Amino acid sequence: MTQPAVDARNADQIAYWNGPGGRHWTDRQQLQDVVLAPVSKILIERAAVKAGETVFDIGCGCGATSFDLLTQVGPGGHVTGVDISEPMLGRARELAPPNMPIEFVLADATVYPFPPASADMLFSRFGVMFFAQPSDSFANMRKALRPGGRLAFACWRTPRDNTWMMLGLQEAYKYVPKLPEMKPDDPGPFSFASEERVRRILGEAGFSNVEMDRVDLLLDIATGRGLEAAIETTLAIGPTSRALENQPPDKIEATTQSIRTMLASHQKGDTIPLGGSIWIVTATNPR
Repeated sequence: MTQPAVDARNADQIAYWNGPGGRHWTDRQQLQDVVLAPVSKILIERAAVKAGETVFDIGCGCGATSFDLLTQVGPGGHVTGVDISEPMLGRARELAPPNMPIEFVLADATVYPFPPASADMLFSRFGVMFFAQPSDSFANMRKALRPGGRLAFACWRTPRDNTWMMLGLQEAYKYVPKLPEMKPDDPGPFSFASEERVRRILGEAGFSNVEMDRVDLLLDIATGRGLEAAIETTLAIGPTSRALENQPPDKIEATTQSIRTMLASHQKGDTIPLGGSIWIVTATNPR
């Protein structure tokens, strides 16, 4: 496969999502889609995609939201999933229904030559927080929108508001060194936590009518399969996983037992619902 043009400033993220990050998500694609299904449902409703529309799904990963969008646009529309991760796009292509108006493109959205004024919507579930210079990335993506076209994406709010990701990490830090401290603007899952920053980025990129709605929700990290499944999720995805990379077995085992005790205190039947908090962001390409 021909390698796409990339912005060198995004090199670290591109390497991560084509390395361990992409592999972890691909291996757990079905389970992660279940965990994040409440977010997808809310975002799809807010996006209000119509039959016959053309949509770019930015940071589409293994394609779950692209398939949701395909259901909305129907056979008269078109969905293009864009991602920089070959492993995740490989899974998306495997799952794609045949003979339907959907395709997946390996590309860095910062520099990808989007067909100008070709789309009704730019959409993303947690795929836009990893750009080194996001105002440049959004300005490039906006070129794809027709005048009056829409933007809709979900991004995480602060770590403190997302206990489903952070409780495991707090247990890990009892046994392993802390991850390198990230600045609030560094590319990563929480880089769009600041409402002021998101509004500034989108304004610089040329969008108008920016709206941001806070949504708090519970995410079942056990996916209805009990305590051991929740432990597996915590160890496999997100900051806890990164903190435990290359750690000795005794440290991993001690962390696992600590996480087991912590999660058991949140268990409700076969579910372990933990708090999450997102922004639903919408904006418009001026006419």
